[in-house]
Amino acid sequence: MDPVTIIAAATTAFNAIKRGIEFGREIQDMGGQLAEWAGAISDLEFLERRVQDPPWYKTFSGSVQQEAVAIFAAKKQAEGQREQLRQYIQFSYGQSAWDELLRIEATVRKQRADHVHRKAEIKDAIVSALLIALMVTSVTAFVTVLAWLYLERNT
Repeated sequence: MDPVTIIAAATTAFNAIKRGIEFGREIQDMGGQLAEWAGAISDLEFLERRVQDPPWYKTFSGSVQQEAVAIFAAKKQAEGQREQLRQYIQFSYGQSAWDELLRIEATVRKQRADHVHRKAEIKDAIVSALLIALMVTSVTAFVTVLAWLYLERNT
């Protein structure tokens, strides 16, 4: 998941919703696009949380700061989309339709947290465990070689 891909997905869904509203489609008929947009927004929020508390192995690269800037820009774009959607939906369908969108967004956010985001957290845990195992193995091998060389030299 990267912020550019996520905001591109959100923008695609946003444009489809906007066109649907302009053509007078019912809000219920745009459930797929609404769910897609809400999922992208949820992914963006997840990335923002991850960049605030990155895995330890990512702190050694400069990519964390670059990712934070990209996420910030994407979040600002998403906030603009949310505001436009609120205006379009409230104007075209009323407050109850906006409330329905908020319910859809909350449902999608929970589903993504339970599945997609949890999967990413598990992947980070596996990568961390593998890197730690690799470091421990490397240090153990290095110490073993040093000990062997020391014993060979002294015998």
